[in-house]
Amino acid sequence: MIKAGLKITVLNLFLSILTINSVHSQPSFYEKLAHSSLTLTKQKVKYDPTCFTLKYPNGDLPSDKGVCTDVVIRAYRKLGIDL
Repeated sequence: MIKAGLKITVLNLFLSILTINSVHSQPSFYEKLAHSSLTLTKQKVKYDPTCFTLKYPNGDLPSDKGVCTDVVIRAYRKLGIDL
């Protein structure tokens, strides 16, 4: 499992970047992205760096597994954007 301190640091960095960018573009999009990111931090996810083959579009790891980049990918997916 990702340590709480690391998770908070990554999330704060992510939200800081969104806040800086929101001054110059669409604030409603960035607010939605920040909200979807925060909701994902409340889920129990076991850190698992194993490589998985994913289907595209809409392929995903099991919801209880992932690494920090999966928070970003899943946050965008909540907005209908499949990276």
